[in-house]
Amino acid sequence: MLKVKIVRLNEKALLPVYATTHAAGMDVAACLEENVVVLPFETALIPSGFAIELPEGYEAQLRPRSGLALRHLISLPNTPATIDADYRGEVKIILINYGQEPFVVHHGDRVAQMVVAKVERVFFDEVLTLASSSRADGGFGHTGIAGNPESKA
Repeated sequence: MLKVKIVRLNEKALLPVYATTHAAGMDVAACLEENVVVLPFETALIPSGFAIELPEGYEAQLRPRSGLALRHLISLPNTPATIDADYRGEVKIILINYGQEPFVVHHGDRVAQMVVAKVERVFFDEVLTLASSSRADGGFGHTGIAGNPESKA
C-alpha cells in the first residue's frame, strides 16, 4: 500500500477516508469555520484543512460525489481536478451548483472524493504524419448515442 504524507492544517480538519472496503476514492470533507452557501450557477472554493505530499510519479484527483450530483446538482467544474506531486498547499475543492436552489455546505460535509493515481510522464516525438487508423479523426459523438454503434441516433 502506498504511503502518502498528510498534514492537518486545521485541528478541526477531517482527514480523507475510504467509506467502504473497495472504494476507489477517499471522501474529502469541508473544513469550515462557518457554512458556505453556493448559489445556483455559482462556484465556491471549499477548504479541506489538510495538505498532502504525494510521491514523485503520482497525482491526486478530486472528483464529484455521485449523491451530491444526483440529489443537488453539485459537482466540480474542473473534474477531475489534479493535485500534482510537488504541490504542498492546502487541498481545496471548487464546487459548482448546477441546481436552481442554494446549496449549503457545513463543516464536515463530504464534498468530493480523492483518488491517488500513478502518472506516466511522456516525451513527444514530433513527426510529419501519424499512422492511419479505422477511427481516423472521428470524435465528439461520431458513433452516436444509441446502444447499437451502427445507429447514428
